[in-house]
Amino acid sequence: MAYPQLKPATYQDLCNIPEHFVAEIINGSLYAQPRPAPRHARASSSLGDELVSPFDKGRNGPGGWWILDEPEVHLWTDIVVPDIAGWRRERMPSLPETAYFELAPDWVCEVLSPGTARQDRALKMPLYARHGVQHIWLVDPLLRTLEVFENTAAGWLLLQVLENDNAVSLPPFEAISFSLAALWAD
Repeated sequence: MAYPQLKPATYQDLCNIPEHFVAEIINGSLYAQPRPAPRHARASSSLGDELVSPFDKGRNGPGGWWILDEPEVHLWTDIVVPDIAGWRRERMPSLPETAYFELAPDWVCEVLSPGTARQDRALKMPLYARHGVQHIWLVDPLLRTLEVFENTAAGWLLLQVLENDNAVSLPPFEAISFSLAALWAD
């Protein structure tokens, strides 16, 4: 939900939102959503579980990434909180000392819900593209789908749509494979 305002939202406006909401500033407008519903949280947590060991910790995978849940990312005047984000360690050798990141991630995942899907697609995807995010995954736990996009000179290129229990082995994490079914709450 966007809050109407006469002036661009500030970081203080974001901090004034109650803690049980996720707040973001996109194109000067303040957006706040309640914490994710269980299916959303399950999909996000399960995807993180599949990626952290091989890519963040280097267990049975190549390592070389920082993979984090709900990081606060400051992209100039915009402040976003992707469900999951990843940075290649060659671009960000250590985590910042601040409570937020000023370097755009290399990869983001947004878990779609009826209340956030439009914002994730229409507002956040163009913002991520402008700031050089190379890959975005959109997970829909209700439809049980994963859409994988790559940022190209022409804009976001849809690489593949997976569903149900398809095997996932797609950029930038094609070094491993896991079943998409691991994300769904049954």
